Amino acid sequence: MKALSMHPIMEQSFAIIDQQIGEHQFNRAEYAIVRRVIHSTADFEFAQLLRFSENAIASGISALRQGAPIVTDVGMVKQGIASMVAKTFGNPLIVAVDQAPVALPGKTRTETGLLRCFEQFPGAIFVIGNAPTALLALCEQLPHSQVKPALVIGATVGFVSVLESKAALAKISIPQIRVEGAKGGSPVAAAILNGLMVLAWDSE
Repeated sequence: MKALSMHPIMEQSFAIIDQQIGEHQFNRAEYAIVRRVIHSTADFEFAQLLRFSENAIASGISALRQGAPIVTDVGMVKQGIASMVAKTFGNPLIVAVDQAPVALPGKTRTETGLLRCFEQFPGAIFVIGNAPTALLALCEQLPHSQVKPALVIGATVGFVSVLESKAALAKISIPQIRVEGAKGGSPVAAAILNGLMVLAWDSE
């Protein structure tokens, strides 16, 4: 299988990141994702904020290769990964907020759509880069579900319920990659999944 090509500017950027990071405690696969997040954000603090559960990367790679659906909370995350998905495994892409034209009482549209996606695709890869309500809703459902997601990427961003959503995810024993603290966002979530797709493709 032909390896994915890398633009010379990205190669140069990665070399600069490697130089500035120096020695680190990540394994090869984890570092590939960390480096891509830093490249997308120009923020080296993500080297201290990213957390990988045991077997998170292996579970994500396996699910990508098997064509598992990828559920994103918002359209911006989908836009950030659509090109890489098309180049690699062609997984179905579903945007949670688009599944809920009207929110359920007391919930946001993204939260409502996420719950509907989980009902339909409980074993999917969930990539949440914006809405803490969606991540909290997912975390509330997980203990009661026999089928668990192949991977949850928790990169919610902001100040309201963000720390709580990530803390809730951290307490659940499922494959997960999350960003600690208030930082995150759609570009970060997309970078994590894009890095995972490159790993899955190049190791075929």
